[in-house]
Amino acid sequence: MYINFWYPAARADELTDKPLKVKMLGLPFVVFRDSKGVAHCLSNVCSHRGGSLAGGKCQSDTIACPYHGWQFNGAGECVKIPSLGKDAKIPPRSRIDSYPVQEKYGLIFAFLGDLPAAERPPLMDIAEYGTEGWRATVQTFEWNIDYKRSVENGIDPAHNAFVHDTHIATDDNPDAAMITEMDLVESPWGVGLSRTSYGKALADEKMRAVSGRDTAGFVNSATGHHGPNQVWTHIHPSPTMKLHQYLFETPVDETHTKLFLVNTRNFMLEPMHDARMMERNAYVATQDGHVLEALEPAITPETNVHENFVYSDQTVARYREFLKAWEANGWRIDGRKMKALQGGAAVAIPSPARREHKGWVIDPVPLRSGSQSAQAAAE
Repeated sequence: MYINFWYPAARADELTDKPLKVKMLGLPFVVFRDSKGVAHCLSNVCSHRGGSLAGGKCQSDTIACPYHGWQFNGAGECVKIPSLGKDAKIPPRSRIDSYPVQEKYGLIFAFLGDLPAAERPPLMDIAEYGTEGWRATVQTFEWNIDYKRSVENGIDPAHNAFVHDTHIATDDNPDAAMITEMDLVESPWGVGLSRTSYGKALADEKMRAVSGRDTAGFVNSATGHHGPNQVWTHIHPSPTMKLHQYLFETPVDETHTKLFLVNTRNFMLEPMHDARMMERNAYVATQDGHVLEALEPAITPETNVHENFVYSDQTVARYREFLKAWEANGWRIDGRKMKALQGGAAVAIPSPARREHKGWVIDPVPLRSGSQSAQAAAE
């Protein structure tokens, strides 16, 4: 699991006038709205004696710990300690970690890391979201998987013919499962591919009418990852019909993932069609989930030596190289040390404020280095 990236904490409509407890990267967080409706994300552990802030109440622009009433604002600053009295000086070490938040695409995103704004990886962009001629839906799934395995699945073109019975028309063309050509494109934060495949006839009568295609035919598609936890997929069943999917994944822990799927389309724009589109998305996603939950090992391996890579695995191999680079930056959480700490000490993802202030009650989460990765791969 990696710090210094954007992670979806919740759907925007989940956040009401009550605080919401969320587990991300193996740690507890609290998400709440202030009196102006602005969303905030804090470490959930009170700096006093470990109270769970999410069990407290939102009071004006603060969240009050249910244990002793300490109040924290959206910046993580403690602004009131009831036991000290009205005009008491608040100890500077009382602050807790607060994380940058973006509310976009119907989701609440938190930047879980300490990078200053100018150095942060950007959130994956959905250029067509909210524009005329496009319709968007949001769905969530929870699977017992390593999110990295899910990202690898999303950028793997060879699985479609076998995992999804709605995709590749191997009955009409036995060679349709072959991956002989694909164009790779890199960005600073990921790799993608584009290719043309022989797709099955569209099962939905309305979709067939929109596409103008009622038989098997060629489909243009492209997919790629952005950072360690975000996948984009553009599917064009016809020159005028476009279906774009954006998957934002949050590791609850190393083997449990919550997935947020933003689906956009430029056809069947009436809200009455949302249910049928979401049902199809769920059908396809569940097929992926069943395969991923049965993988061995469950977690993406430290090395490719014990897996047999072929031509179609180029994007997966490159994704793993990106992971190694981010680990070399010191952004990977040390899972072994995290497990050793459980029950004995609370830790937090370091926030940007740790670059400005010293003296924190809660220690930062243990991180790995590139040398540790090499050692683990050899073991």
